[in-house]
Amino acid sequence: MHIRISLPAQTLALHDAYGDLLVRYRVSTARNGAGEVSGSYRTPRGRHRIRAKIGAGAPVNTVFVRRRPTGEIWSPALAEASPGRDWILTRILWLCGNEPGFNRLGPVDTMRRYIYIHGSPDTAEMGVPGSIGCVRMHNGDIIDLFDRVPPYVAVDIVDYALSVGDWATQGPRVGALREAVFVAEQKVPAEMEYDAWDPQSRHAAVADSAGQVIGTGRLLPDGHIGRMAVAAGARGRGIGRAVLEALLEEARQRGMGTLVLSAQTHAVGFYERFGFAVAGPEYEEAGIAHRQMRRSIA
Repeated sequence: MHIRISLPAQTLALHDAYGDLLVRYRVSTARNGAGEVSGSYRTPRGRHRIRAKIGAGAPVNTVFVRRRPTGEIWSPALAEASPGRDWILTRILWLCGNEPGFNRLGPVDTMRRYIYIHGSPDTAEMGVPGSIGCVRMHNGDIIDLFDRVPPYVAVDIVDYALSVGDWATQGPRVGALREAVFVAEQKVPAEMEYDAWDPQSRHAAVADSAGQVIGTGRLLPDGHIGRMAVAAGARGRGIGRAVLEALLEEARQRGMGTLVLSAQTHAVGFYERFGFAVAGPEYEEAGIAHRQMRRSIA
């Protein structure tokens, strides 16, 4: 199980151990944008975990200050009497950074910045940035999330945008990355890179804050997943996971029962973590060793 918070989309997605989407909520992150430095009033990026769960069983709209209930219950009248107050309500998930020097220790320490996922008045607007660093949720949503997740669940806060679309929309965006990874880096013949399946498939694209595509993959109408690629400089940041999870969600929405892929042998372990199992002997394609893998979608 893990959480991904998208700053561009202003959403929080909870996935199970095999990458399947369990639920997605609208949230509100910092109005100042992304940033890790203490005092910046920005939302930190990168890999985190839930350090502590606070507020179990508290009434809806319980007001917290320094993670302790004040005895107040938020109401419009209380809000009117306390203009400008930053309301932390109902439940708190306290985040801790996992990346020393980026979001852990020193002036960039997420935990010591007191960055939470927390409840907010139901009048607070979600889907747009508005906090002073934390991740705001409506009360019903934070209670639902709080009850679903145990402590220490992984939380990725990302500033890339993920989209899924057809070839007419995505082709011009993902083509350069596929050529860089498969043709230039892996020496796949250029004539093998594009095929008749591209116009019939759904294509996932992950774009960085500058709009550059750094991850892609496709889902064929028969349930095959392929052309999974991540830019060399973006590897190790969970981009491949995000692409695969987007394709799994697309497959589920389209009612596909079985998924098949041809994994480069070195990547078999990656796909096994998502419930795929080896379904045949090793074979060679474009001079690269592969294994066929398969999984069902419940």
